[in-house]
Amino acid sequence: MSSPIDELLQQLRQFRDERDWAQFHNPKDLALALSIEAAELNEVFLWKKPEDADPTRVREELADVLLYAFQLADKYGWDIPQLMQEKLAHNASKYLVVKAKGTARKYDELS
Repeated sequence: MSSPIDELLQQLRQFRDERDWAQFHNPKDLALALSIEAAELNEVFLWKKPEDADPTRVREELADVLLYAFQLADKYGWDIPQLMQEKLAHNASKYLVVKAKGTARKYDELS
């Protein structure tokens, strides 16, 4: 039985392959596209209070960011839930609750 992420990846591959875009989807260009889409997400908030950003545009740009991030992970053959769980565990070891709770300081600034 496939997971929702597996089904999404299959849809992404099909979308890409129907357009013969795999030739353009190397890791460098996927990372650049991801960065550009993240900048477009930032632009939705530029010069506004967070609550004044258009939620429809936030949703659309966030979807673009996620689609490129998933395609990049897929390009490397990485299991997305595992990748995210590993990073969460790594971050938990860097940002111990007793040191990080209630502060936005970076891990190397926590005492």
